Amino acid sequence: MIVKLYNLEDNYDYPKLKEHNINIIRPLSPDNETVLDFIKTHFAQSWASETAVALNRPFATCFIAVQDKKVIGFAAFEATGKAFFGPTGVDPKYRGLGVGTALLVKSLLGLREMGYTYAIIGGVDSARDFYKKTVGAIDIPDSFPAIYQRVISRN
Repeated sequence: MIVKLYNLEDNYDYPKLKEHNINIIRPLSPDNETVLDFIKTHFAQSWASETAVALNRPFATCFIAVQDKKVIGFAAFEATGKAFFGPTGVDPKYRGLGVGTALLVKSLLGLREMGYTYAIIGGVDSARDFYKKTVGAIDIPDSFPAIYQRVISRN
C-alpha cells in the first residue's frame, strides 16, 4: 500500500492513551534489548530483526508505546526499505485504545520529516482496511510479496 505523506496531519486526539497513561516515544539505545524482547515475545523473530535495524541508528526510526515504563507496542520505519513503514504491533491487551493509530501516524510523520512524500506499507494482510481508513492508504497492484520475496529461509 502507498500513503501520501504530504496530506497527512497529526490532528488525531488520543483520549484513551491519556486516560490509560500511555505515551508514544522514540526509544533510547539503552532500551533496544527491552524493545526487541517485547517483539520476540509477542510477535516474530523476523519482526525483531527488522526493528533492530531501526533501533540501531543514531536517531531511531522506531516509536514505542509505553505504559508505566513497560513496552506495550512498537512501530518501525525505514528498516527493510527506503520509506517503508513496519513492522508494527500492539500487545493484544491494549488493542482498541488507539495505540496502533498513534504509532502509525507518528511513524509516517517521521518519514515525512526525513523528506519522503510517500510511504510504503508492505505485508498488510488483515490490516488493509485499517490503513485505508486511518491514513488513506491505497493498494499497489501486484505488490505482494514485494521486497519480502528475497527473505532467506531459516531452515
